[in-house]
Amino acid sequence: MTVTPLPALATVSGNRDHITTAEFARTFCVKAQTVRKNYCLDGHCFDIRPIKVGNRLLWPVAAVSTRLSGEAAR
Repeated sequence: MTVTPLPALATVSGNRDHITTAEFARTFCVKAQTVRKNYCLDGHCFDIRPIKVGNRLLWPVAAVSTRLSGEAAR
């Protein structure tokens, strides 16, 4: 079984302030549907609240980075 390494958040986000749900899910090693379900039930996923643009959820890179470093997102 081959394990693919996690992409670095800087590589995933490039120079953007927000990432898509699919990118967010890959960063946290969960399926995109899990992220959407958590958002639907609680209004957040991993204590991170996205912004909604049209019918898409965009997740703030700063909050994701904070969460990945072990701190609580605000």
